[in-house]
Amino acid sequence: MESPGLNNKIPLMIICIVFFVFGFSTWVNAILIPYFKLACQLTNFESYLVTFAFYISYLLVSVPASFLLKKIGFKNGMMVGFWIMATGAFIFIPAANYRSYYIFLSGLFVIGIGLSILQTAANPYVTILGPENRAAQRISIMGICNKTAGIIAPLLLAAFIIKPNDSELIKNIQLMDEAHKNLALDALIKRVILPYAAVGTVLTLLGVFIRFSPLPEIDKIQAIDEAAKNNDKSRIFQYPHLILGAVAIFFHVGSQVIAIDSIIPYAQSKGLSLSEAKVFPSYTLFATICGYLLGISLIPWAVSQKNALRICTVLGIVFSVLVIMSRGRVEFLSYHTDISLWFIVALGFANSMIWAGIWPLALHNLGRHLKLGASLLIMGLCGNAILPLFYGYFADHLNLQQGYWVLLPCYFYLAFYAFYGHKVKKWSF
Repeated sequence: MESPGLNNKIPLMIICIVFFVFGFSTWVNAILIPYFKLACQLTNFESYLVTFAFYISYLLVSVPASFLLKKIGFKNGMMVGFWIMATGAFIFIPAANYRSYYIFLSGLFVIGIGLSILQTAANPYVTILGPENRAAQRISIMGICNKTAGIIAPLLLAAFIIKPNDSELIKNIQLMDEAHKNLALDALIKRVILPYAAVGTVLTLLGVFIRFSPLPEIDKIQAIDEAAKNNDKSRIFQYPHLILGAVAIFFHVGSQVIAIDSIIPYAQSKGLSLSEAKVFPSYTLFATICGYLLGISLIPWAVSQKNALRICTVLGIVFSVLVIMSRGRVEFLSYHTDISLWFIVALGFANSMIWAGIWPLALHNLGRHLKLGASLLIMGLCGNAILPLFYGYFADHLNLQQGYWVLLPCYFYLAFYAFYGHKVKKWSF
């Protein structure tokens, strides 16, 4: 039920900008992983520490973020989040000058801290700024902003840091003596300085914009169900559908990041050059946008947000099996490569309505526990930190294609939550 007299359009437009920043900051990692792997001479496992450093902050910071937001408000909290992210972006400058992977990781960790504060603040806005049965529709609109930024970010960064002759550099790097090799790698890594200095500046200005924007405080939005507000549950762990939902977020985001952040090296393993492979994260995110648009057009009149979630989890299982099992080269969009690569792209479509489906189910009827409940769901984003490491380990010890076995338990759990887990209202052991 919408609040009388509250104009939700302007707040939602502001949150759209915030979600665009989420996407830009998040999906740029897809190009950073192969870039750092080359410039810092890393293994597959080491390169996926990019996602670990970025997302582990969600596990550490999300609950403290809820107390910060309670103290200074959601609007000021978002301002602080932007400024913390800007600090992390500026850390890339000394990291590039020293070619220190660990300083880069610390910068990514700081960006992740700021982003976790922003996520904790922004997602509840989307869930409650309007009718509950259209929450997945609103989240899908935010997802389009997120994934559009995700399409732009890797391509934009790649334009700065990847040059046409880098394919020759990759071939010749191991043949160079140590001195020439270090000079080449130093020059390569310093290409990130200009783009990340610009990113840090923009994030600083966005913090100022949020501070003076007409975004309302969430406590002033009367969209929380009164019966839920007055419920007698005193502890957050008395809501099984929330706890199981946080685990679902863990598996969803981890599987989504694996599909996007691993696709460039996988495409290279199937015979494509880096300049060809760099566009595949954008294809995967475009498939996700197609899923969002379909969801927006069909929810709730043709399909419920719950059934959209169920369909997507089943598609995730099917496409994961096809990624692992399929063999054979095909010609598609002027690329002659293995068909399994296109099933990874198709996972973008399967992932589209999962986040949007989980949030309203998990936050249903929390009432006064809404802020802490949102923080627990944001903690689930640490799946982005942990699951890609499992993929990297299996990619090193088996091969890149067999590493995708890690996706199957993720989608099986998501199907469990979609069909049954969200209905659990009381623990029984």
